[in-house]
Amino acid sequence: MHASFLTLPPLPARRALRNLFALVSLCALAACSKPAEPWHLTDVSGHLPDLDFSLVDDSGAPVTGQSFAGKTTLVYFGYTHCPDVCPETMARLMQVLQRAGPDADRTRIVFISVDPARDTPAVLRAYVRAFDDKHAVGLTGTDRAIESVAQRYRVAYQMEKRDPDGAYEVTHSSAVYLFDAAGHARLLATDQDSIDAIASDLKRVIHAKDA
Repeated sequence: MHASFLTLPPLPARRALRNLFALVSLCALAACSKPAEPWHLTDVSGHLPDLDFSLVDDSGAPVTGQSFAGKTTLVYFGYTHCPDVCPETMARLMQVLQRAGPDADRTRIVFISVDPARDTPAVLRAYVRAFDDKHAVGLTGTDRAIESVAQRYRVAYQMEKRDPDGAYEVTHSSAVYLFDAAGHARLLATDQDSIDAIASDLKRVIHAKDA
């Protein structure tokens, strides 16, 4: 901003002084003395909608996005019969909470099932509680409700062909969405992001309004 001021053509002294004061004021309002530290994760602020849905939690009670107000929320779409990526992701998120220390109590992990036919509240409860019985909760709902929330956050999933005994897998997106305590979408984490990177950005989001 200062450099662009130097390139301006000569102005009468009074007009130049007014411009200088305006530039100083703008710099103060924009805190332009130092740029913000970049995020480790992908910044999706303003590109995804706020946390909002109507589903059922793993106790069978209705739950909405507002149910998590005041908590920084890590949202993951998966299913309990998933053989690899889902348990691996949940295990990674447990390590993230360990890195977060006391801030873990200001965080919730929300596991939204993309396989509502098999993932009843009771099944989800046993699954998520096996990882964390304090900070994690499983959510399910009707096929239409799950499709709606998946579309809202651009999550793709598809049932694969059943094998002879009726078992099947579900191909699905594996990103983790991070929403702040006000329910705003802030960051997106993938399996390429380290546990330390996720934990670091999580703590930054939690303390953003504490500074």
